[in-house]
Amino acid sequence: MAKEKILKWKKTKAAKPKYNMWQNSWFMIKLAWTSGEKKVIFLSLLSALLALALNLVNLYVSPTILSAVERHVSAGELFLTIAGFVLALMLVSAASAYVNTNTAFGRINVRIEIAYLLNKKAATTSYPNVDDDKFKKLLVKSRECTYSSGDATEAIWSTLTMLTTNILGFLIYVSLLTSVQPLLILVIFATTLVSFFLGNYLNGYGYRHREEEAEYERQMNYLSMRVEDLTAAKDIRIFGLRPWIDELYGKAMNCYTAFHKKAQGVYIWSPIADLVFTFLRNAIAYAFLISLVLRDGLGVAEFLLYFTATGGFAGWVSGILSGFSSLYKQSLDISTIRDCLEYYEPFQFDGGRHLEAEAEREYEIRLECVSFRYPGAEQDTLTNINLTLHPGEKLAVVGLNGAGKTTLIKLICGFLDPTEGSVLLDGKDIRDYDRMDYYTMFSAVFQDFSLLAGTIATNVAQNNVDIDMERVRECVEKAGLRTKVETLPDGYETYLNREVYEEATLLSGGETQCLMLARALYKIAPFIILDEPTAALDPIAESEMYQKYHEVTGGRSSIYISHRLASTRFCDRIILIDNAGICEEGTHEELLRLGGRYAALYAVQSKYYREGDAENE
Repeated sequence: MAKEKILKWKKTKAAKPKYNMWQNSWFMIKLAWTSGEKKVIFLSLLSALLALALNLVNLYVSPTILSAVERHVSAGELFLTIAGFVLALMLVSAASAYVNTNTAFGRINVRIEIAYLLNKKAATTSYPNVDDDKFKKLLVKSRECTYSSGDATEAIWSTLTMLTTNILGFLIYVSLLTSVQPLLILVIFATTLVSFFLGNYLNGYGYRHREEEAEYERQMNYLSMRVEDLTAAKDIRIFGLRPWIDELYGKAMNCYTAFHKKAQGVYIWSPIADLVFTFLRNAIAYAFLISLVLRDGLGVAEFLLYFTATGGFAGWVSGILSGFSSLYKQSLDISTIRDCLEYYEPFQFDGGRHLEAEAEREYEIRLECVSFRYPGAEQDTLTNINLTLHPGEKLAVVGLNGAGKTTLIKLICGFLDPTEGSVLLDGKDIRDYDRMDYYTMFSAVFQDFSLLAGTIATNVAQNNVDIDMERVRECVEKAGLRTKVETLPDGYETYLNREVYEEATLLSGGETQCLMLARALYKIAPFIILDEPTAALDPIAESEMYQKYHEVTGGRSSIYISHRLASTRFCDRIILIDNAGICEEGTHEELLRLGGRYAALYAVQSKYYREGDAENE
């Protein structure tokens, strides 16, 4: 059912047209309003009006002063006229600079708000989306649109401001030039349009061939990252890879350089075309205005005003076209962001039933006829699984690589929904619950874990406020790491992760795994999941953990995954996953007596230990 919903949503999404420029502009305006940055809207409008005012002052300053000179006004009046324009220019320029400086902070905050929304989406989206290639690409592309002030999420404000200025200027100049000759407006409009679109086409060569350029860039970036990657440093030296890498990089660079030489050969025609059409436009304007001077006695001041307005009008037309072109491209990026933020969620969150985890309460999880198939796979990873995890039970899950052990855990934890069947918590389908509430039922140590850039205490508590230090010490001790931590100079306040803190301590693989176990124990949840929690531990530390496993888990229901079958003895029940199902089930001793698949695997593993002991003797 869930799969059908996803396919239906994707089909609808593919057929739905992209948001247009106006919808995306309104989206940004609403976001600025709701995020507490209303001033961005008003300051952008004010910035447009001030830019227009500055242009009009510059338009009239020379003709007005020249007109005053022609009329032989007094020196005092001429001085006041000049002083008035100078003062107006100073005031408008200062106000414009002040507004532009202050609006930048709000624009940055709106961009950061979008980055926050994308991060929130990534952190809270339904787990299947995390492995969805379409969502991952959408998220990467969306984040690229929030990196700098030149990206769409901030640059759109400059574009909207510029468009407002150009449209208002266009209307004012139309009224000014119409009084002279409407035909002149059509000539300017036509030459500007042809120049703009021809220039756009020529300058768009790189955009039309962006895939070719991107391929060369990908090759060079990949090789650059490899030589800078510390994990590859040993291979480069041992196998003598440097000459080969240099050769590959040189070939990619040559192709990249050749591409740009070809592009420059196309780009050079854009300014030439613009120069030709500008010359043609100015020549027509000059000829027409000179005819007015000779025929109608047009004054020098008016001649200068109208000729300057002619060039200004062309600028407004070009600015409007350029603004819409930029707005369209920015709109595509904002559409990408909106698609990411609105990406389909197969799980219920706020709309689901509320669930509050009670650590002391006994819960039961039951899988009924559960099958699961990954998208695009031809076969089920798990088929017709029926399994009950009883309150307080210690369950071990074993099997070969790829058998489906991790998939089973993801289904139990609610990271995945079954393709068929149901996962039930105390008889109720977990799909009905708020999935975030359901996650609070579990504490876990997974094979892939995250080590936060923070202190040991914050990594255990997964928080940096209201940390229960006594509980941190207790969990670290249960995990077998207390001696190590307390010998460090800063103890529990020792920083980890050298990518952020230069003075950070680097824990070994086994010590890090113990820290992750302490983190899992700190969270008091009804169920605890341990996925290969001793893989990096030495035999002594592993044996100590087995001996106090019941104390470590505190009597909570637990699921233990391991490849080492000898480590499953302390569990109440063991299930062996094979051929997409549960093929054997029982205690360690029962499965050995059964003499089936589990016993055969155990014999293979224990053989190496026995041979090793014999050789040592």
